Amino acid sequence: MLSQFPLSLSLCIPFFILLSFSTLTHSANSATQASKTLLHRFKEAPKFYNSANCPSTTLITNPNEDHYRDHDHHHYHDESENICYDNAVHVAMTLDAMYIRGSMAAILSVLQHSSCPQNTIFHFVASISANASLLRATIATSFPYLKFRVYHFDDTVMAGLISTSIRSALDCPLNYARSYLSNILPLCVHKIVYLDSDLILVDDISKLSETPLGPDSVLAAPEYCNANFTSYFTPTFWSNPSLSLTFANRKACYFNTGVMVIDLDRWRLGDYTTKIEEWMELQKRMRIYELGSLPPFLLVFAGNIAPVDHKWNQHGLGGDNFRGLCRNLHPGRVSLLHWSGKGKPWVRLDANRPCPLDALWAPYDLLKPPFSFDS
Repeated sequence: MLSQFPLSLSLCIPFFILLSFSTLTHSANSATQASKTLLHRFKEAPKFYNSANCPSTTLITNPNEDHYRDHDHHHYHDESENICYDNAVHVAMTLDAMYIRGSMAAILSVLQHSSCPQNTIFHFVASISANASLLRATIATSFPYLKFRVYHFDDTVMAGLISTSIRSALDCPLNYARSYLSNILPLCVHKIVYLDSDLILVDDISKLSETPLGPDSVLAAPEYCNANFTSYFTPTFWSNPSLSLTFANRKACYFNTGVMVIDLDRWRLGDYTTKIEEWMELQKRMRIYELGSLPPFLLVFAGNIAPVDHKWNQHGLGGDNFRGLCRNLHPGRVSLLHWSGKGKPWVRLDANRPCPLDALWAPYDLLKPPFSFDS
């Protein structure tokens, strides 16, 4: 199983290298067999249907526009898979080898608890080095009815921007793809719900998608103003008046970037990708934070986001960034459980060392038992 690979392997290993690891033998037959194994590794999910009161969706695509953007940004997608619909909930996620099992569970949970699952469209972002056709086939095999598109993210452009952080998994270039969704996704997608792969929903995603952003906010997310905000930046940052004044006149609070509602039109208009990149460039020159892709989001958006009920991100279930110890739920209602932190439920379940809350993730696991794998 995926989780049995040593943790010393980089979490950024391209999708096809790990899942088709037999290609390292340079044997065409082995590569073909590995591909077949992957396609049959996950069970087919049940099909879910819209309730009677779901709005109808209308195709609104501009083929010329989509072709230009996909060519310009080196994206992959099946031309027959059209994703430009109104009255749809658009969901963006990244896909990679280490988290494909989590991604499958997250997709299933979204569909199972949605009142209008057939109106839900997924946008999957993978590394440009990934085997996109194999990745797409894996999703389509388990979700043959799903409306989705796979995009390539040219993570080579991130090589000069990423600084090392406190945990190697946080340094994966694909973690930074959320900063580029406005460039990656077609212009017909105006608003997106971004989700990490280590979570499940137990509520209707349309409720989250309908979060009001107000007249000015670019994104919405649950805020945690009781967290020690200063800890997300180094003493170098806080001791420099020109930097610390970044948060002047802003009630800046921590928010987790694993669950966000983003207005892509406003993002594009404000060129927020460039603003994030500018902070990353500064980080390369002087160490102002330690925690991967999160701090640039805080620097640009903290204090200026629309609020979301905390029930939409019961985060931290994976423990801290070092030991991944078990944690309990935060007080209050639950619509989304998020195993952010080092510990992942599928890894702990496979090791027969699950945390109590991992049992809530297990019913969404689509991995077939080993004895049922096709030979």
